[in-house]
Amino acid sequence: MLNTAIENLIEVRDLHFAYGKRVVLRGINLNIPKGQVVAILGSSGCGKSTLLRHFGGQLRPSRGSVKFMGQVIHEMDNDQLYSARLKMGMMFQVSGLFSDLSVYDNLAFPMREHTDLSEEMIRDLVLMKLHAVGLRNAHNLMPNELSGGMARRVALARAIATDPALIIYDEPFAGLDPISLNTIANLIRRLNDALGVTSVVVTYDLSESLKIADYVYFIHEGVVVAESKACDIAGSENPIVRQFIHAQADGPVAFQYPTRPYVDDLGIKAA
Repeated sequence: MLNTAIENLIEVRDLHFAYGKRVVLRGINLNIPKGQVVAILGSSGCGKSTLLRHFGGQLRPSRGSVKFMGQVIHEMDNDQLYSARLKMGMMFQVSGLFSDLSVYDNLAFPMREHTDLSEEMIRDLVLMKLHAVGLRNAHNLMPNELSGGMARRVALARAIATDPALIIYDEPFAGLDPISLNTIANLIRRLNDALGVTSVVVTYDLSESLKIADYVYFIHEGVVVAESKACDIAGSENPIVRQFIHAQADGPVAFQYPTRPYVDDLGIKAA
């Protein structure tokens, strides 16, 4: 695990969670140091998005804890949790733009909601954030007029609108063409360093995340099975990591969701 001498923005300790009888997290331990880009990788259904919901306090652990800036999230009262969330920015998996608001108003919304800034100042900040993602002249467009890559960039600009301490990217590369994908990846890295924030990238896109991340965690079946500096992960001997890196169909990560044998569902009796 990362050196705890580095000041951590987030600390996850022995985190367990289940949806009813379906156990999702089985004892997650990880650190997110200030100022770094940390990638959390794993196949679909491994618990990545569930882990993110604990960062923001949407879910309450059945055991263990998540600390944000030294405070345990699930022990906060409503006012404390609201204050903590104001320090977090989120780029949603499907962009999550308000469909009835223009690009400009999508970015202005959190500033109007959470600050006392004048409209003149908000205008300058909105155009500044859009300029950072190369879309300053798209401010009057509506979300349905944007391409997929443009919508992701607007979502990224909104995530940094209020200068949060933490930016969370949930599957930021899904469904993008190669040019848009590379653009978004580079923006995540550049904005992290330019703004001095901390970034968590949750994805199953290995190649892009390794280009921009400082540190990588692999999650499988609700636990961290491997971790290392991003530059070292390609040499991992962990069978789960190797299967992921080489996109192998056969390995410890099964394609089929756990169930009884198929012949049982067909009603076929053994000879």
